[in-house]
Amino acid sequence: MGREDQIEEREVLDSIFPDEITDISETEYRISITLDIPDDDEEPPVMLLTVRYPDEYPDKAPFLELSAPQNAIPHPHLNIAEDKERLLQGLESTIEENLGIAMVFTLVSTLKEAAEQLVLDRKEAIAKAHEEVVLAAEREENKKFQGTPVTRETFLKWRESFLKEMEEARIKEEEERLAELKKARIKEPAKLTGKQLWERGLATSGQDEADDDAIPVEELRKLEVGDN
Repeated sequence: MGREDQIEEREVLDSIFPDEITDISETEYRISITLDIPDDDEEPPVMLLTVRYPDEYPDKAPFLELSAPQNAIPHPHLNIAEDKERLLQGLESTIEENLGIAMVFTLVSTLKEAAEQLVLDRKEAIAKAHEEVVLAAEREENKKFQGTPVTRETFLKWRESFLKEMEEARIKEEEERLAELKKARIKEPAKLTGKQLWERGLATSGQDEADDDAIPVEELRKLEVGDN
């Protein structure tokens, strides 16, 4: 175990990643990892995993570093500078499970899957948040077409308001009726009683002094003018 295993693994990796692997030194190289994001209109994110063998590899974990290519187009759901610590920490259990055997291919596969899942989770979270906003707007719109649920409290409140409105309408109607009657009485000609007619000599032979029937004052004035 040691340098021979490292050389052998490096040769295998060269056959798997012929265009993605670049040597930095005899014990250090860089692998370009392009993520596959379904239904994504953005440029596929690319990560660079730098691997450096310690002398004891594979019995000891390799040194790993994660970075983005120079001048890479930023992806809206993945920031390698901010996410690399999280992604590298996610490899710790895989490293522990594979100590003693060549593990770089397994690490690359695990890292790629973790990064892709991270992007998908973020896209899903954004879509869900957007859906919640839309549903909230729909609920607010639907409230315009929904009545207030009837409970004992809401019914009693409505009943009190209804009775109050009815009483106010009755009072208003009564006031209007009284106002009309008052106006009619002012315009109505004054009438004389039978006694008053007798005293003025205007009563007919068939009228009784106690008779409450009256003759309009205007008619009496006409009679008086005619007598003169």
